[in-house]
Amino acid sequence: MSEKKALWTKDFVILALSNFMLFVAFQMLLPTLPVYVTDMGGDQLAVGLVISLFTVSALLVRPFAGKALDTIGRKPVLLLGLAIFLLAVAGYYWMVSVALVLAIRFLHGIGWGIVTTTYGTIVSDIIPRERSGEGMGYFGMFSNLAMGFGPLLGLWVSQNWGYGWLFAISAGLTALAMILSRLVKFKPIVPAKKQQGSVLSGLLEKAALFPSLLNLLIGIIYGGIVSFITLFGIEVGIVNIGLFFLFNAIALMAVRPLAGKLFDRKGPVWILLPGGVILGGGLLMLSYSTTEWQMILAAILFGIGVGGVQPSLQAWTIKRVDPTRRGAATGTFFSAFDLGIGGGAMILGAIAKMTSFAVMYRYSLVALGLYLLIYLIYLARQGKKTAMSESISS
Repeated sequence: MSEKKALWTKDFVILALSNFMLFVAFQMLLPTLPVYVTDMGGDQLAVGLVISLFTVSALLVRPFAGKALDTIGRKPVLLLGLAIFLLAVAGYYWMVSVALVLAIRFLHGIGWGIVTTTYGTIVSDIIPRERSGEGMGYFGMFSNLAMGFGPLLGLWVSQNWGYGWLFAISAGLTALAMILSRLVKFKPIVPAKKQQGSVLSGLLEKAALFPSLLNLLIGIIYGGIVSFITLFGIEVGIVNIGLFFLFNAIALMAVRPLAGKLFDRKGPVWILLPGGVILGGGLLMLSYSTTEWQMILAAILFGIGVGGVQPSLQAWTIKRVDPTRRGAATGTFFSAFDLGIGGGAMILGAIAKMTSFAVMYRYSLVALGLYLLIYLIYLARQGKKTAMSESISS
């Protein structure tokens, strides 16, 4: 048996730390920017635009970022994205009106779309192919750690030191991410062949479309969680709704490496089906939660499901494409997730308005049902044995 290739290389660790710094900088602003806009005199519409404008700009830029990664190269695209992100974060404090804050929020989304697409592509270059699931799991674990730490840090800084320090620290962390990223030795790439046709050709990777479709359906469910969980807590009388994010992040961190190793050894079907069922159990549990302990259990189940499914889908996506198209594939994958979050927030928000947030979460199980049905149809058409061994075949 050949010796297993190293995963925890210097470049992998540096890139993971750089990604962690960026995610903390981003997560610090998630719970604080809506309050900042409100303090400036913004209404509920303005607060909603803080989320939607960011998502839209990230969604629009990802396919172009992916194509640039495959034609221009990884390093210049990453540095450009980090520079835009840094400019936006530092600029929030100097915006004198809600309209200007929203404008720079759009720019912020462009930077975020570029850097997250680029990080996902670069790490897929670094991780050994036979350990792609495990590597993606560990890499995502750093993002999950930031999800648990960043919002708490952002709230503490804004409440105790003010918004000036909030934006300064977030900008400082982004600058650290940029410095660390320059220490990574980028592997030379073979430029992708130019696609004939318009400038829009080649933006999406066809081989990535199927796992991206499944990711879109997961994004719809996730959009309902991140957009409405606080309002759900108010509706059912759960005061400390922040516990959901804490235990969800813990579950995500715990399951990612284990799910990644199982993906590498057994294939995607061993993660995507049971992970989807567990995710559905957490969602159903959440919809009936009226106490903190019920919500915590729901958060753990949801975290186990998402923590297994999404990195496995990402690793599966990378394995399906040619190395020269990894940028386009990563852009396609994350664009689908963004589209799911944005579309899910709108559709589920309309359902909640007509019913309740608890009922809304039960309706979101329809997206999960489609996810399982589509994947089962795929297994039936491809043959279970082929699908199970696809991720470990060369």
